[in-house]
Amino acid sequence: MRGDAAPFRWDGDNRGVLCVHGFTGTPFEMRYLGEHLHREGFTVVGPILAGHGGTPADLNATRWTDWYAGVCEELDALRARCDRVAVVGMSLGGALALHLARHRPDDLDAIATLGAPLWLPGSSRAVIRALRATPLGGWIAQIPKLGGGSDIRDPVMKAANPGLRAIPTRAVMELERFVAAVRTEVHLVRAPALIMHARRDHTVPHACSIELAERIGSEVVRRVSLYGSFHVITIDIERDVVAREVAAFLEHQLGAASQGATT
Repeated sequence: MRGDAAPFRWDGDNRGVLCVHGFTGTPFEMRYLGEHLHREGFTVVGPILAGHGGTPADLNATRWTDWYAGVCEELDALRARCDRVAVVGMSLGGALALHLARHRPDDLDAIATLGAPLWLPGSSRAVIRALRATPLGGWIAQIPKLGGGSDIRDPVMKAANPGLRAIPTRAVMELERFVAAVRTEVHLVRAPALIMHARRDHTVPHACSIELAERIGSEVVRRVSLYGSFHVITIDIERDVVAREVAAFLEHQLGAASQGATT
C-alpha cells in the first residue's frame, strides 16, 4: 500500500517548522519527522511542492521559481502564526531551505538540511548533458529511476513511498540550474544550521554535506553523517535518529514554547 502523499498541518505551540520534501517526492517523505516534531509541541506544516504529487508531465511543467514561490507562501503563513520559525528540508527541500535563509534571513531562526545537494552526481550531469546535446532530448519526457524508485534502503518504506518512479527530464534540468545557484550563495547563509547526510547516499554525494558545512556562513553549524541509510533519510532505517537530531537542534535554537502559547 502506498503511503499518504497529502500535505499536513498540525497546530502546536508558537514554534513553527516548515517541512519540505524532495524532488519527485511528496509530503510522505516528511510525515514521520513531522509527527515526531508535533509530539514535541511544535506547530508543523508539510506542503506539497508545485508540480509534485501527480505525473512526470506535471512536474515538467514547473520551474524552480514555482517551487520556491510555494515555500515562500507557506513560510508567510507560518510566520503569521508563530513567533519563531525553522525550515527543515529533504534533498531539494534542503536546497530550498538554504535559498530561503539567504533571501529571507529575518523570517528564519534555524534551518536543517537533510541530504541537500550542492551539485548533482556525475552520472546525472552526464545524462543532462546528453539530453541537451541531442535533438531527441526534447522528446524524452522521463527516465526510469534505477532500482524502481527512490533511493531508500528500508524495503517497506521504499514500497510505500508514493513519489514518482521516473525522473522528469525537463524538471531535472531545472533542478540542476537551481542547485548551481544555491551553491554560489551558501556562504551568505547566516541561520543556525543542522546538516545531515547519509554516507551511502546514491543520489546526492555525501561530499555535498562536507562542502556545505565548510562554506556556509552560519556561526552555528552541526553536521551529522549517517552510516546505514541511503538518500531519503527521513523515512529510511535511521529515521528515528534523524527525528531526534532535528527535534533536539530545533529545541535548542528555537527555545521552549512561550507561556500561554496555543496548543
